[in-house]
Amino acid sequence: MSRVVIGGSTGFIGRHLQGTYRARGREVVTISRSGADLSWRDQAGIDAAVNGAALVVGFAGKSVNCRYTARNRDEILRSRLETTASLAGAIGRASSPPPLWVNSSTATIYRHAEDRPMTEADGELGTGFSVEVAKAWERALFENELAFTRRVALRTAIVLGDGGVLGPVRTLARLGLGGAQLDGWWPVSRRRIAAGTAHAPGASGGRQRFSWIHVDDVVGIIDFLETHPELDGAVNAATPNPSDNRTFMATVRRVLGVRVGPPVPRWMLELGAIGMRTETELILKSRWALPGKLIDAGYEFRHPELEEAVRGSFTALESA
Repeated sequence: MSRVVIGGSTGFIGRHLQGTYRARGREVVTISRSGADLSWRDQAGIDAAVNGAALVVGFAGKSVNCRYTARNRDEILRSRLETTASLAGAIGRASSPPPLWVNSSTATIYRHAEDRPMTEADGELGTGFSVEVAKAWERALFENELAFTRRVALRTAIVLGDGGVLGPVRTLARLGLGGAQLDGWWPVSRRRIAAGTAHAPGASGGRQRFSWIHVDDVVGIIDFLETHPELDGAVNAATPNPSDNRTFMATVRRVLGVRVGPPVPRWMLELGAIGMRTETELILKSRWALPGKLIDAGYEFRHPELEEAVRGSFTALESA
């Protein structure tokens, strides 16, 4: 029983999972809005794929790299809840349910943390739109009774590799805009405050914590979960060696051989975010998560050090 069902298969992590499992000779069934074996509209097909599968992985959902308009907020939440419900329904109806379902969550579920790291045991959940989405996503994963399927909510930090965040960061650094990204005051409307999308000033001097993980370790962690049945519930997918924004950007410049990188104040970040149709929360929130459960269970990270992970990611990007 080696079949793997991947929901959200066309994203950065989903593509890596596909390649890894197929190279190992496992049967892979993919689900996405388009470009996959099955679409999310084909519930009968999803039911058939899940029945008898060894592993179900859910990484579907609209990217949060967008402006948090009412329409986008609705789609961010709906896309996560509907796809998770689709997988839950398929597992619930299966005569031979999968023993493991790993569903994506996010380390953003924790509060803005400058004082201490957050583990699964002692982490404090935050507030605001992004946090509420994460909470609802995890509730959708765990709310139904699935007696024969172990479930894990993978609270993933910023993922490095040959895609994702490092492509735009590399471009900015080469343009001389690779300095620390500084928080500060910025006017926000009552509407954004009410919607939970207003970022309050936090860490100074680019010291907001930067929890990260390499995509190879996301794959490795899922492998580890398959062979460690004692692990369930929320699991932090983050390196045991988090950094901060200032150090991260300095590492990027050093790897690229870029000497100049003046700090970028919040007002510039906010204007740039408007132009790029994204949100500054993605770089200004202090995310400080540690993989307590994985460390206790003995997982050995393939890329534990930031500079090596960044260097390898840029090499892969150059050759892609």
